[in-house]
Amino acid sequence: MTTETETAADNIHEVPAERLEMGTWCHTRDRQIGEGDIYRAYSADTIALEGRIRRPFQFQGSLFATTSVHGGEDFKAEAYRLQLPELFNEQTMTYAERCRSNDPRSNPNGFYHGMLVRHGKQEYVLVGPPQQFCPSKEPVQTQGSLF
Repeated sequence: MTTETETAADNIHEVPAERLEMGTWCHTRDRQIGEGDIYRAYSADTIALEGRIRRPFQFQGSLFATTSVHGGEDFKAEAYRLQLPELFNEQTMTYAERCRSNDPRSNPNGFYHGMLVRHGKQEYVLVGPPQQFCPSKEPVQTQGSLF
């Protein structure tokens, strides 16, 4: 079984590849199936348009929202940790407020750091720096045939 590990950089994590799976569209069920939890948590579009996130994923005891997915050979996802607003000691803002700031991409903790978002009725703050998740290079172990 593949385990989740951290690489030399603190913000790069290897996870089982199935957590990053895009899945496939099922016309019978009229929905995506086989989607990994990290990929399914992609929320950049809903953050920008509605100020909310899709169901977050868990990693090392914290909740995360995925804000970027890069395909190809170096497949990786980028995500921010979720924190309750009352525990966040910096200024918070909405997506629109961040975009109206003088230099919205200049925050060393990432574009989404300090951004207020909702999941259901719960409000959270996205906390950077962003964490990167890539598929583990360890082969997936499967049980051989019994017969």
